[in-house]
Amino acid sequence: MKVTLTGSNYYLLKKRLDELVQKFVAEHGELAIEKIDAEEVETQTILDAAQSLPFLSSRKLVVVRNVGANKAASGQIEQIISSAGDSTDLIFYEPAPDKRTSYFKELKTKTELEEFNELDTRELAKWLSAEAKKNGGELGLTDANYLVERVGTNQEQLANELEKLIIYEPKITRGNIELLTEKTPQSKVFDLLDAAFAGDKERALELYAEQRVQKVEPQAIMAMITWQLKLLVLAKTGINKSSQQIAKDAGLSPYPVMKAQNLARKIDDNKLRNMVTGALGIDEKSKTTAIDLDEALKTYIVTL
Repeated sequence: MKVTLTGSNYYLLKKRLDELVQKFVAEHGELAIEKIDAEEVETQTILDAAQSLPFLSSRKLVVVRNVGANKAASGQIEQIISSAGDSTDLIFYEPAPDKRTSYFKELKTKTELEEFNELDTRELAKWLSAEAKKNGGELGLTDANYLVERVGTNQEQLANELEKLIIYEPKITRGNIELLTEKTPQSKVFDLLDAAFAGDKERALELYAEQRVQKVEPQAIMAMITWQLKLLVLAKTGINKSSQQIAKDAGLSPYPVMKAQNLARKIDDNKLRNMVTGALGIDEKSKTTAIDLDEALKTYIVTL
């Protein structure tokens, strides 16, 4: 077995690596595994590990991380791969290789390449539903989408929340999701802006107060508002693009972009320009003068 694990989805990458290692350990034992961080060793160390015979086992597994960060070793990747004997398995763990290099091309042609990239919201919902079923639970796609919207797109956090929900009650409902999970601060600030734009100033201030009760400082809320405004600007300027394309161009997850697009339809260009100018003014004053940022943000919210 010669495998390369790559991609931006660190949760799935680690999970797949753990699966391969655990399967090998079950058959050959922990002493048959050698793990190498290529950034910290000489090329010869990697070659020696690949070439040496198993000890007290019929096979050995060599896991090599981040060879691409070692210029000398990546230049000899073909030799490293070919030097592994029939009784040696190799796993190359490369989350973010430069795909333009000959090194990556060698990995692609000489090993089995498994790529794990970030999932969009629809894929995350399907994954959650499948994971629930695999672990003895039941989660419909509608409620899975709600869980993603409420908790965010961090897959490891979603996995932890799913485990908690299944333990509480295998059949997962929206009520249990609301009972057992916390809305992310970003989602709450987005709801705050949505309420403000809808003219519900009371609800917007209530959501702001909730953040403050939870010890979220005004500076952090300011940063989150700035982030949401950035998403709104991207959505406005990319009016003819899909959320997936905007997200890809900006290096973001499609889900918050999609929400920003829905919100941007309620705002005209002049309004958005004034919002950005107002937020920048508050941010600058908070860093150069002794203003009450808490009061300044509440005033900003009711004037949206």
